[in-house]
Amino acid sequence: MNARKFIAANSREALKMVRAELGEDAVILSNRKAPQGVEIVAMGNAELMRLSEARENRPAPAAKPLSPLHEKAMSQAAVLGAKVISTAPVASETPVAKTRAAAPAVTAPAQVAAVPEVDREQTKILSEIKVMHNMLQEQLACIAWGDMQQRNPKRSGLLRDMINSGFSPALSRKLLDKMPDDADASWVRQALAHNVPVVGKQDDIITRGGVYALVGPTGVGKTTTTAKLAARAVVRYGADKVALITTDSYRIGAHEQLKIYGKILGVAVHAVRDTEDLKLTLSGLKHKHLVLIDTMGVGQRDSRVAAQMEMFNAAGVKRLLLLNATSAGSTLEDVVRMYHGAGVVGCIATKLDEAVALGTVLDVVIRHKLTMHYIASGQRVPEDLHDVNLDYLLHRAFKINSAQTAFELQDLEFPAFMAGSAPVKRAAHAL
Repeated sequence: MNARKFIAANSREALKMVRAELGEDAVILSNRKAPQGVEIVAMGNAELMRLSEARENRPAPAAKPLSPLHEKAMSQAAVLGAKVISTAPVASETPVAKTRAAAPAVTAPAQVAAVPEVDREQTKILSEIKVMHNMLQEQLACIAWGDMQQRNPKRSGLLRDMINSGFSPALSRKLLDKMPDDADASWVRQALAHNVPVVGKQDDIITRGGVYALVGPTGVGKTTTTAKLAARAVVRYGADKVALITTDSYRIGAHEQLKIYGKILGVAVHAVRDTEDLKLTLSGLKHKHLVLIDTMGVGQRDSRVAAQMEMFNAAGVKRLLLLNATSAGSTLEDVVRMYHGAGVVGCIATKLDEAVALGTVLDVVIRHKLTMHYIASGQRVPEDLHDVNLDYLLHRAFKINSAQTAFELQDLEFPAFMAGSAPVKRAAHAL
C-alpha cells in the first residue's frame, strides 16, 4: 500500500495536510501521538480502490496434485461408468492416462466445484478502512461547518433557519451557495418566491375549463376540494356548465358525499367504474365548461394508482395533484414520484390550517417545478379555497415559533446534523 505519514502539532493541522496532499476522500489508517505532536498515516481513496480491485481480480489458487489414493478412487469411478473430472494438471501423459482419455465418459450424477478460499483477514481490513473513511468524512464535514460558522455566521444562521422551517438540506445549500455576500433573509424569500411556479389568472382551470381529475393519496381532501372548485365555477358560469364525476367506488359513502355537494350546487354527479365507462360519460358532457373528477383515495404505493393513471391517460384527462401540507418531506417526495407524469398540470396544497411548517410543501413544489393553482386551508365550501399568495406562504414558512419542539435542531446539534447529511447527494432541480 502507498501510505503516507503526516506529522503536525495537532489533529486539525494534520487533517489539513492530509486533505491538501491526498484530497477530500483520503482514508485515515492510523492516528497516534508523536514527540512532535500528532502522527497520522493515510492513503488516497484511489489507491484504496486499486487495492480492493486487485484483491477481487486475484486469480484463484491452483489446485493441489491428487494423492495416489485419490487417483486410484477416480480410476475405479471411471470403471463404474462415472465421468471423472480432473482437479489438477497432468505433468506427463502416461499410457494409463491415454487409456482414460480414450475411454467414453458418462455424465456424473453430481459435480463438486472447487471453491477458492476467501482471505478473511484482508476482507476485515478493507471493511475497517471503509468505516474509518466514513468517520473521516464526518470529521471533515464538522470542521467545514465550524469554518463556515466562523467565516460567515449570517449564512450559517440562514441555513439553520431554512432547515428548521422544513426546507430540505439539498435545496437550502443550493440556494445559499448562490446568495451574494451582502444579502440577507429578504433575499432568500425573494429567491424562493421567484422559483415557486404559480398559475396565472388566464391559465386558471376554472377560466380555461376542460376535464380535470383531482388525484392524491387518501385523506388529502380530494372530495372537499372538488366541491370547492365546482362552487367557484358555478358562481362564475352557472350550474348547467359544470359536472362532477366520481371514480371512488371503494370508500363507503364516497359517492353519496359528492352527490350531497352536487345537490347543494345544483350540479349533476356521475359515477364511473372503468375506462370505457369514463369515455362514454365524458362524451355526453362535451357541452360542459368544466368537468371535475373525484378519485378514490388509496396510498401512493397502492397498485391501483398506476391503473388509475392509465385510465385518465387513455381518456385524455388532465390531473391536479393534491399535496398535504402536514406530511413529512419524505412522504411528499414519494407522493410526487408516484403521481407525477405528463398529464399532471399542477398542484393544490391542502390542510394549510393544520400545518405547522410550510417549508416542506414549498420545497417539494420548487424542486419538482409543480405549478401551484390554489391553496386550501379548511373544510368550508367554498370559503376555504384561496388563490396562491406567496408573501403569505413564505411569511408562514419562516414564522418563528416561540414554543420550541423536539424536532427543532439546536445550535450545538447542527454540526453533527450537517456532518451526517453532507455526503448524501439528493436529487434537486437547478434553481
